[in-house]
Amino acid sequence: MRLLGKLWRDNKGLVAFLVLMVLFRSAIADWNVVPSGSMLPTIREGDRILVDKMAYDLRVPLTHIAIAHLHDPQRGDIVTIDSSAAHELIVKRLIGLPGDQVAMRDNVLYVNGVRAGYTTQLRAPLPGDATSPGDYLTERFDGVVHTVRLSPDAPSPRDSFGPVTVPPGEYLMLGDNRDDSADSRYFGFFPRSELMGRTRHVAFSLDPTRFYTPRFNRFGVALDAPYGTMAAR
Repeated sequence: MRLLGKLWRDNKGLVAFLVLMVLFRSAIADWNVVPSGSMLPTIREGDRILVDKMAYDLRVPLTHIAIAHLHDPQRGDIVTIDSSAAHELIVKRLIGLPGDQVAMRDNVLYVNGVRAGYTTQLRAPLPGDATSPGDYLTERFDGVVHTVRLSPDAPSPRDSFGPVTVPPGEYLMLGDNRDDSADSRYFGFFPRSELMGRTRHVAFSLDPTRFYTPRFNRFGVALDAPYGTMAAR
């Protein structure tokens, strides 16, 4: 007992710091590793994204219990989701709000009956495009502007769906890598209680194809930074 007491006295500052850090990362802000390419080109494999845990709700630390609703999720938000259907933490873009009618026809999005606009982007290929070429398009709908990636050589079997109506208290999410993303097309709608936070920036990035060397050009990057365009679709 004396030994335990001495250990506590000698290390209580460190223990308190670690406890506060866990609570901070659980309820206020965190960074998450992105292991897959489902959000390419917006988020790259190996990116560590900054997550605002108080973007929507104030929660009891280490739980899904909301103490207060702070803000409503907005169309176009990039959201981290602790999905019971996917059995893991995933990151997707919010496309459909409660009450919205959403459909897709050959990767062309329709929200409340209005077709999204698309513009082909002029940009260098990402790693992996040599074996699986990708097309990059600027997608515009209802004030949301962002980049999506299509895989003409490997189209998704779910590049068309709906129209579906988003139920109250739930949201429709899609990955920006439209032909290679497990999202609401596979898992259904996501309830608000599973929306854990919003991300807008990369914290830092490590390249998994180069022994996790730092990608300094990705540090602090805004996720929806605009790119140049060349032709309308």
